[in-house]
Amino acid sequence: MTILKVRDLNVYYGGIRALKGISLDVPKGSVVTLIGANGAGKTTTLRAITGLTKPAKGHIEFNGRDITTVPPHEIVRLGVSMAAEGRRIFHNLSVIENLMMGAYHRDDAAEVKKDVEWITQLFPRLKERFNQKGGTLSGGEQQMLAIGRALMSKPKLLCLDEPSLGLAPMLVQEVFRVLNQVHKQGCTILLVEQNAKAALKIADYGYVLRGGSVSIHGDGKALMADENVRKAYLGE
Repeated sequence: MTILKVRDLNVYYGGIRALKGISLDVPKGSVVTLIGANGAGKTTTLRAITGLTKPAKGHIEFNGRDITTVPPHEIVRLGVSMAAEGRRIFHNLSVIENLMMGAYHRDDAAEVKKDVEWITQLFPRLKERFNQKGGTLSGGEQQMLAIGRALMSKPKLLCLDEPSLGLAPMLVQEVFRVLNQVHKQGCTILLVEQNAKAALKIADYGYVLRGGSVSIHGDGKALMADENVRKAYLGE
């Protein structure tokens, strides 16, 4: 079953055409990654899917429903959540308050409490800093908090924009370890990641974006083996 379908997506920023007819599928239970150079259209694609940027043309379908013109807060209620590039946490709120902001639309208090426990098991550092303000956390801890907050909405589709950006190698490994765990628990993941090698290692399928278009797509392992992809994005 395909949980997300994007068809002929076109987005403009003023007179600049940022997306030029992008189409992609995300099967339920999979990890799909978007890779490409800066300015290729990866973040714009996620923003369109989550309702933050309105497309000029094309449509987006989630779980059989057209969400192209649905507002962002309703898209979250439907089961799509995003941890944005740059973390975007609430600096003046504590760790637990940030996490609870991710569950703002939920009314299942007992399950919310269980999810807080689950997330602090995934990221033990967050439990150690439960009452600490988000702005005082390290970059890596803020990234953990951003992912944790996105998970608190109990998403069917978790969108991640550059989760390893600016992190030390050990923290990158930690983030991808958690993503593997989240995926194993049944969450579908759409991942934008500048570390193409790490992304393709966990991806079932990948799309390479270039200049606002899909230039190549295929199985994650097949893209890892593709000579052009290796030269352009894997540093080989």
